[in-house]
Amino acid sequence: MSWCCAPMRRSRPALAILEHDVLLLISPGSKKIKSLAELKKKKIAVLADGDSNAAFVRNILEIPEGAEGNARVQMAPANTTLDKLFSSGGYGAVVAVAHASAIVKDKTYEQYAKRAPFTLNAVDEAKTLARRNPGISEETLAKGMLSTAPEIPDDDLDTVGLQWLLVAQSRMPAATAEELARTIYENKAELALENGFASKIEPADVDKDALIVAHPGAAEYINDDTKSFLDRYSDLLYLGVGALSVIGSIFLGIYTKVTRIAPEKASELATAILDIGERIAHANTVEALDALQDELEAILRGAVIGLRDGTISSDGLDTFKLGYEFVRDEIGMRRESLKRQASHDDNVVIVKAAQSA
Repeated sequence: MSWCCAPMRRSRPALAILEHDVLLLISPGSKKIKSLAELKKKKIAVLADGDSNAAFVRNILEIPEGAEGNARVQMAPANTTLDKLFSSGGYGAVVAVAHASAIVKDKTYEQYAKRAPFTLNAVDEAKTLARRNPGISEETLAKGMLSTAPEIPDDDLDTVGLQWLLVAQSRMPAATAEELARTIYENKAELALENGFASKIEPADVDKDALIVAHPGAAEYINDDTKSFLDRYSDLLYLGVGALSVIGSIFLGIYTKVTRIAPEKASELATAILDIGERIAHANTVEALDALQDELEAILRGAVIGLRDGTISSDGLDTFKLGYEFVRDEIGMRRESLKRQASHDDNVVIVKAAQSA
């Protein structure tokens, strides 16, 4: 299956968000770039696939197209490495644009850092840029995303990026779009490509003010309040492989309505989830990480069962899901870090496969 990046036009409604491209603002050594105004004064090399990314960077920096703008923001020569770009002395900054799913698995930045240290900078104006430029999204570079030894970044950083969208013809019937959206969202684990692209498929934006809004049929599926219990919470079930064990019990009680007094709100479970999140950084072995994963899945299992039998209300379900996804992703990235370390240490054994959406 092949994917394409949707052109930024309102005439093409979206069915799903397939991937996020993120912008990496890199400077040599320990020289930090404190603002976009400072970046504009430097000669910039763009590491990315396709010349359109250089235009993307010029647009962010409000550098007009033309000979002068093209000289200040240039595509890096083919097969040129980050350390070679800086060692040449010609560039004050490098902007790399890449799939977020690929960066997590890419070890080249770790290798670069060992040969010639570099600084990954935050784009502090990310929120402003996203508001000012329709189509640009706010993104987060998680701690250790590029490298674990040395750790780059050493804390979460804000940046900007672009979304890859699966779009449909506007004339596609709503029923067809709804069924297609259902197929995509309920089978997203099988749709990811081998290189990791589309490994975290997300619902299309249903906000009517979005640059590319969800197809009415897809929006109907996303917002449909009459879905079966299994459809409504399929995302929660999908998040953890261990949670699949509760599907059998869900079917037994899926049509049973049990009235309880003052059920616990789903959002109240977020505290336990965030407690697990705080312990991830201290999980220095695969076994410790597995234990946290098991705790997280136990919370998910309890939430799904509680939603079924009425002991937990759906109030705050979005908060619960947001906390779950955040901690799940942190565990996934930590697991990738342990895998990288394991490749250099024969004493470390991966005993449990990474689970990711």
